[in-house]
Amino acid sequence: MSGLEQIVYVVDDDQGMLESTVWLLESIGLRAMPFTSGQAFLEADLQSSHACVILDIRMPGMGGLNVQEALRSKGLDLPIIFVSGHADVPIVVRAFRAGAVDFIEKPYNEQLLLDSVQQALSRFNELTDHSMLDAVLQRVASLTPRENDVLLPLVQGYTNREIAEQLGISVKTIDLYRSRVMKHMQANTLPELVGMAIASDLVDPLALRGTDAALNITS
Repeated sequence: MSGLEQIVYVVDDDQGMLESTVWLLESIGLRAMPFTSGQAFLEADLQSSHACVILDIRMPGMGGLNVQEALRSKGLDLPIIFVSGHADVPIVVRAFRAGAVDFIEKPYNEQLLLDSVQQALSRFNELTDHSMLDAVLQRVASLTPRENDVLLPLVQGYTNREIAEQLGISVKTIDLYRSRVMKHMQANTLPELVGMAIASDLVDPLALRGTDAALNITS
């Protein structure tokens, strides 16, 4: 095996989702290696460079967060893209705190997943990483003061109604500003927005609501 070969490890207990993801990756010329359990993945001979992992967060036996911890204990610094049909802020926060590069909700947009994979694989180019962070910081700087007022409690885990009460405006107005924030930040999902906020040091992940929850996520 060439040390420069790019590999995407796909770990998902849903056989149909696993096969469709592998087909999608192979359709653009990437090598995809499927695993139906976290344990099988960890027991494989894994390469630690020019590779990334698409990891389901909820699986029987060993959930995605536990797999992530096991990789770290083995000294394998693989970029991890979590996928889940049940994403919430506490789970997302724990994943990003442990080094996840993205968190995508199922059913995912194919192009969104492919873009995330390409960014994860490009993390071996330090310049690319800095460019990505700079782009996020520029988006943050473009927000209006009121959009910033909504962004912070939004990524901290507050509901639209709670944010409306904090700011003394209607829930309908919060809905409008939330849409604007998502558009200006180019975030397709709330988990993606949370990741951007953490990466750009807008919020301390340890201070987010519910960070002690979801310590062992399995199905």
